[in-house]
Amino acid sequence: MCGIAGLILKTPTDQARALRRMAQRLQHRGPDDAGYLAMADGRVRLFSHIESSMPLQVGFAHQRLAILDLSKAGWQPMPSHSRRYYVVYNGEIYNYVELRERLEREGHVFHSTSDTEVLMAAWESWGIASLQRFVGMFAFALLDVQESKVFLVRDFFGIKPLYFTRYRDGIAFASEIPPLLELSGISRTVDPQSLYRYLRFGITDDGQATMFSAISQLPPGHYLEISLGDFNAFEPQPYWKWQLGAPIDLSFEEAAEHLRELFLESVALHLRSDVPVGTALSGGIDSSSIVMAIRHLSPSAEIHTFSFIAKGSYLSEEPFIDVVGQASHAHVHKVIVSPHELVDDLDALIRVQGEPFGSTSIYAQYRVFRLAKEYGVKVMLDGQGADELLGGYTYYGAARVASLIAEGQWGPAMALLRRLSRLPGRKDTWMRVVAEMLPPTWRMRAGWLGGHRRVPAWLNKAWFRDRDVTFSPNSSIGFGREHLRRRLLETMVSSSLPHLLRYEDRNSMAHSIESRVPFLTPAMAQFLLNLPEAYLISHQGISKAVFREAMRGIVPEVVLARKDKIGFATPERAWLQSLKPWVESTFVSGESIPALKMGSVIEGWRRTLTGKQPWAAHTWRCLNLIAWSRLFEVRYD
Repeated sequence: MCGIAGLILKTPTDQARALRRMAQRLQHRGPDDAGYLAMADGRVRLFSHIESSMPLQVGFAHQRLAILDLSKAGWQPMPSHSRRYYVVYNGEIYNYVELRERLEREGHVFHSTSDTEVLMAAWESWGIASLQRFVGMFAFALLDVQESKVFLVRDFFGIKPLYFTRYRDGIAFASEIPPLLELSGISRTVDPQSLYRYLRFGITDDGQATMFSAISQLPPGHYLEISLGDFNAFEPQPYWKWQLGAPIDLSFEEAAEHLRELFLESVALHLRSDVPVGTALSGGIDSSSIVMAIRHLSPSAEIHTFSFIAKGSYLSEEPFIDVVGQASHAHVHKVIVSPHELVDDLDALIRVQGEPFGSTSIYAQYRVFRLAKEYGVKVMLDGQGADELLGGYTYYGAARVASLIAEGQWGPAMALLRRLSRLPGRKDTWMRVVAEMLPPTWRMRAGWLGGHRRVPAWLNKAWFRDRDVTFSPNSSIGFGREHLRRRLLETMVSSSLPHLLRYEDRNSMAHSIESRVPFLTPAMAQFLLNLPEAYLISHQGISKAVFREAMRGIVPEVVLARKDKIGFATPERAWLQSLKPWVESTFVSGESIPALKMGSVIEGWRRTLTGKQPWAAHTWRCLNLIAWSRLFEVRYD
């Protein structure tokens, strides 16, 4: 796990100082070591420290967080044995042991125990086709000296980040956005379409766009092939595409057994490390299953868990955390966060994230990783992705009802709707079902479904319209058969999961911790996406039904029997109410942002305080945007 950055220039230029500045902005991602590559006139040189006056046409920088093979043999930039290829790599390939054995049979000789060397040997043998053999998370830049090309690659899910920009001298890339802003001539103008989707729906990290119009991200499952002789002709190309096939023909019991095997195998792979490993524990089914799977696989292992506690709130999951801690005989570490600490740390958190984020829960996650660092943990396992694959969020229940209706199963659909509506926090399920059945554009117009509008009064519609923003719906899924499976695929690829992975990566790497997500492997995702929908949300309204069955005998029954869905949440409304003077002063300072109608924002906030209107999630989004705009000197041209 590391930080990478690089420059690919039109002509050899003295840009070593700029490359070094970019690397320094990534030091938190890899404080253990640093390395540089400089290529000019076809000659490649590697350095631990790069000279300020060195000319380069291609420059790579690497900040190392040593996880596998802690020796100098794992140093990067790493050359292939033939010296044709050079790589800077961020991530882990968990099945590197199995891949290494296969490559050795093909004649490769290895000089380290690092997965980076396996990556290089795999590329030498199989080229781009090697990517589909990897089980892991990765973002890397690879220089092909013979073909005068650079490849930028990102993993299947986008667990690891990779940003790039075209600028006057060529192309630059980095693991995070701030290093790219160090370069001269990079515009800080906001991307209006991304801004609308963030403010209206809380969506970021959607496709190739970022909140900065001049900076793009490589989409998950894609690569860029950049020829040093032609900087104008490159576009991200997919090496992997998620698709829904026919539902798998397995009984429920067979599916649960196979899922149990897949999950335990994935957890075992994700435990491969030469440094201490811990786990995030929320008390929900997903994180609890990871903890208990570790105990199942390693009866004598020392387990450390780290949890945020929403003390005194209905959101607190502390009783379930304690149950799992006792059952796993883990060392349980907890952190309680106050709203005033959020204000104290907000600027640092926004700099870490690089782009605005959707809720204050991101700060709670940030503090969990800080706590883990205090206990010397360098690797953490987390349950990210399980809700998107197993139908865990409450709105998936409405999608399941819509599927039954589309199939003409009105009786089961109405029975399921009644059962879901009785669950905690699900009284509006019928309205969600109606929304699921409407065409996407109609959903935006159906203001009676919760009072939502395409362009709420607190957004400056004229400003967005002048910049040709499309007031598109949150979802493009049309009503039809297998509605739930298509909704799961959408949230995994383009709405929910991408920004959650960004939050996870930045918060963990801010504390020099590698966060691993064992639910997110191609084999696991493909299997779950192709299960019959009733295996995910049963006719009794039980979410994650097949996974609950798979974990019987491993996870405490009181956790598996949970019917509530809290998620990783903070008491945001109470926090902001207690911070009223700070909130109002922040809103006043945002009056210069033309995309917002601050008078309407403030009026809505005050009506919330007096109970005249319900809590609105955009309150935090506006606060976050104002602080982000100030810290990054964002322009609204």
